[in-house]
Amino acid sequence: MIWLSNSTLGRLRDQLQQRGQRPSLVASDPNMSPDAVELMNILAEYGPLCEAMYLMMSADGKIGNDERDVLKGALRNLSGDSIRTAHMEAMLDAAGKNVVDEGRTARMQEVVAQLHDDRARSEVAFVLAAAIAFADNAIADEENETLNALAEGLGIDEARANQLLDEVEADLGGQQQQQQ
Repeated sequence: MIWLSNSTLGRLRDQLQQRGQRPSLVASDPNMSPDAVELMNILAEYGPLCEAMYLMMSADGKIGNDERDVLKGALRNLSGDSIRTAHMEAMLDAAGKNVVDEGRTARMQEVVAQLHDDRARSEVAFVLAAAIAFADNAIADEENETLNALAEGLGIDEARANQLLDEVEADLGGQQQQQQ
């Protein structure tokens, strides 16, 4: 099983924290349950990252357990273990429903729109999508196309994309050596 190392995820988390906290969300309905408010806040912060990973997971038409495990591990680490499995499943269900209702292209455009103006979040989304693509030890053509579309949409040029991918590959290679 392939995981991004804690050091890589820690670095990604630190990038997100350096950009500052997102503005607080105010629930429009004072009768919202605490769980609903919590989910709303989680969706605002992690929803686009989760959806970018979902788009990668589903790119080849197959969603494997390895990919789900990488996604869940990434979200747990990035959130400091504050996202519960139920919230992750809700985000994955919403991402899947969005793709069915609106199509992959429209969802990719929406994810890009939500992340584009925040370089740190854009790069984190790109790296996490790459980690999902590497999860099953083979990158399908559809996954490669999805990764390229994500990079292009987010304004990550080829040189920076290659640098980020090299870091992921080095991280994964080092982890595989440790497992042997």
